[in-house]
Amino acid sequence: MGFFELAILEAALLGALSGIVGTIVVLRRRAFFTVALTHATFPGGVIAALLGLNILLGAAVFSIVLVGIMLVISRVDRQGSQVASGVVLTFGFALGALLQSLNRDMSVQVDTFLIGNILTVSPGDIAVTAGVLVLAVLCVLFAGKQLLFSSFDPQGYRLAGFRPVAIDLVVLGLIAATVVVSMPAVGSILAIALIAGPAVSARLIMRRIEWMIPLAVLFGLVSGVGGLWVSRVFSVAAGGGIALTACAIVMLAVAYDRVRQYRAERSANGGREA
Repeated sequence: MGFFELAILEAALLGALSGIVGTIVVLRRRAFFTVALTHATFPGGVIAALLGLNILLGAAVFSIVLVGIMLVISRVDRQGSQVASGVVLTFGFALGALLQSLNRDMSVQVDTFLIGNILTVSPGDIAVTAGVLVLAVLCVLFAGKQLLFSSFDPQGYRLAGFRPVAIDLVVLGLIAATVVVSMPAVGSILAIALIAGPAVSARLIMRRIEWMIPLAVLFGLVSGVGGLWVSRVFSVAAGGGIALTACAIVMLAVAYDRVRQYRAERSANGGREA
């Protein structure tokens, strides 16, 4: 395969993965944590580069540390996930910037992983992305009901005898893995657009929960492959093209939702007047 064919395959895999994991992020209101994680994995890449290790490995290990910090802070009295996410974002990104400023002669430009370059992905990157996609599919198939139950009724989930910590670990692990495998392609900063965008669009358009993931996967595929095509045709950055395509789909979904609401209100007013 040539570099562009590899890029298309990676874009398709990332789009499908983002559709699945993004739906979980949106339903469980973990968007801010995802933003924090996309920024805060930066120091893991810097540390790995300093040690001569694979940058993705460093980001993956550091994301585990961040998830642990997130769980601990979110369970402190009078604190919550939003506070924990803010702490994680600030701590991680600041540490990465500090380490990089102290080691400017690094042979690897870690800051390239902030914006990514899907045209340089390797077969190994694609294999890792495919592995995380398979893992996400298995989690939805075998734990989908628990994910929905704990998302819409956390108290009832706890009273039913389930352990919220276990499902939280699964969710946070999936988010962290998705962020890490997105880094080479779209970068840690732009990853949030591809992860959250398709799911937000699907939720605006589709009322039935069971159809959200398939539609989000479709939007993810269009965002990834379509954005890559846009970048090639107009000679723009691939990561930016993918992120902007995902954002454009969100805007179209918002417009569709507004039109639908307007028609429903107009129909209801017409019925009352009659």
